[in-house]
Amino acid sequence: MDFEDAELYRDITGFAHDTPTWVQHTAETGTEAGLLLFAALFVAAWWRARRDTTRAFAIAALAPLATAVAYVCSELLKSVVTQERPCRAIPDATASLASCPPPGDWSFPSNHATIAGAAAVTVALTRQALLWLTAPLALLMAFSRVFVGVHYPHDVAAGLVLGTVVAVAAVRLGTGPAIRLAEAMRASPAPAVRWFTGPGPERVAAYGMR
Repeated sequence: MDFEDAELYRDITGFAHDTPTWVQHTAETGTEAGLLLFAALFVAAWWRARRDTTRAFAIAALAPLATAVAYVCSELLKSVVTQERPCRAIPDATASLASCPPPGDWSFPSNHATIAGAAAVTVALTRQALLWLTAPLALLMAFSRVFVGVHYPHDVAAGLVLGTVVAVAAVRLGTGPAIRLAEAMRASPAPAVRWFTGPGPERVAAYGMR
């Protein structure tokens, strides 16, 4: 199958080989490091939401679940499209910096880009100001998959869009049930459950009361 962005793939991978060695090594490990950073952001959002409203806690708890749903959707789409990796499909392209995944590990869409897009938007839903951090991180992670030669540009673009759309839909559909569950958990007699959900926002005593 011929793709219009095959030439762009050649340009990017050719440029990648002209970059310093440390840039190449950073790109190879950067995607996985980015996933770990998003995982840390999920934990931070959950911890902060323990002392926030029940709705805020519900969204923070849904963020990693919505990202997981986006990943599953990406895997299902891969099995339908079965697009070969560019590192095998474009024989005249520069050798990929990363090892080309084995046959059967399809290219479209990019799982990493899907996860990055989903994680970026769901973390931002817990705190809007974080979008200035998560959006560039997701774009950089997506670009790195083309840079190291394992994805076409359209793979990562589709992954970002898929992750964003699925994650937003999952959070919107799940917020209501998650709020009800969080309310029940915060009222639970079990200390471990209450610790997980947190006490919620501090109650302000009425004027004149101690």
